[in-house]
Amino acid sequence: MRNKFHGIVLAASACAGLALASGAQAETTVHLGFLGPLTGGNSSVGLGGRNSAELAIKLRNADPDTKYTYELDALDDECKPNVGVQVATKLATNRKIAGAVTHYCSAVAMGTVDVYHRFGMPATIWGAVLPDITYGNDYPEITRVNGTMINQNETAAKVMTGLGYKSFAIVHDTTDYGKGHFNYLSKYLAENGAEVVGAFGVTSDQQDFTAELTQIKALAPEVVVYAGLTPGGVRVRQQMDKLGIQAVFEGVSGIKSDAFFEGLGAELAEGTLTFLEGAPAEKLPGGAYFLSEYEKAGFSTPPEAYGPFAFAAMDLLIDAVEAVGPDRKAIVEYMGKVEGHDSITGPISFDDHGQNTVALITGYVAQDGKWVVWDDSDYAKGTRKLPAAK
Repeated sequence: MRNKFHGIVLAASACAGLALASGAQAETTVHLGFLGPLTGGNSSVGLGGRNSAELAIKLRNADPDTKYTYELDALDDECKPNVGVQVATKLATNRKIAGAVTHYCSAVAMGTVDVYHRFGMPATIWGAVLPDITYGNDYPEITRVNGTMINQNETAAKVMTGLGYKSFAIVHDTTDYGKGHFNYLSKYLAENGAEVVGAFGVTSDQQDFTAELTQIKALAPEVVVYAGLTPGGVRVRQQMDKLGIQAVFEGVSGIKSDAFFEGLGAELAEGTLTFLEGAPAEKLPGGAYFLSEYEKAGFSTPPEAYGPFAFAAMDLLIDAVEAVGPDRKAIVEYMGKVEGHDSITGPISFDDHGQNTVALITGYVAQDGKWVVWDDSDYAKGTRKLPAAK
């Protein structure tokens, strides 16, 4: 892997006109799609994903050995299933699009898999974590480079019970994403001897959680979990504070974004925990390279938690086109045989349902307005304290 990406770095920095020369030599311009939430409450993650996919294309276009010139067609799915189906259909019916890197929000990804299958368009998931996206159907067009919520919640339950916490209240949105996290977390908490003292389903756009949190306060759990995305997590944490709920606040991977701190402020966010597949970008096999090139590109927003996966997905898609040409059927066949493929996130191997195995799950805690790896944090070292287990 190092040789591959080292070569791209050299190509990208050789001269300013290299990309133009490469384009002149290329036989064809190949259009590749990107879908994610580019507006709305989850846009910080979506923009980071789009930028990362765009970076993969820019670097490949600067490589003189690249066969084609690549162009990105990015569309906004708004993290809404109905919008996602519309933009997925727009991409899938455009025969210029050879394949796409698709979706951060699980509810959107679940709503679009039938579209990609119907039109035979290769679609590689870069952020959505619901297992059924890959395992719910036998669709060879659908692959995923990131992991699923299963391992996230198994690790979360082990870590939190290992810290001594035994009583949990879970607020989850009623999308497939929120319900999935609730089901897996409840299962693994029970297996680790903990109790879910209360569970509350809410809409993904709910603003007022007073009724649910008032009941939670009476139940006096040690940990309040929000299973949903950043906007809802911000509101739940704010309203916990107003009601005087003294409990650890834990979120699923959907809250891990810089927007969480922007919405709450560092003081109120402090001590929040979350769990995410893979390692932080700087600790990934190609993380230093990715972060350096991202900074050089001058993007106005950070890559966020799933940016490296978006880069890896786009880079893999480009490798497929380079190997078999911009033919959808041939790309789908290529993806079905991917094993040990080098990427900045580590080797990618798809199982018989197109799912990459990402065994490592990393815990994070909000510390001084940043997400810090739990093992590196003051909390793990004992110099800062979470609310004590009872």
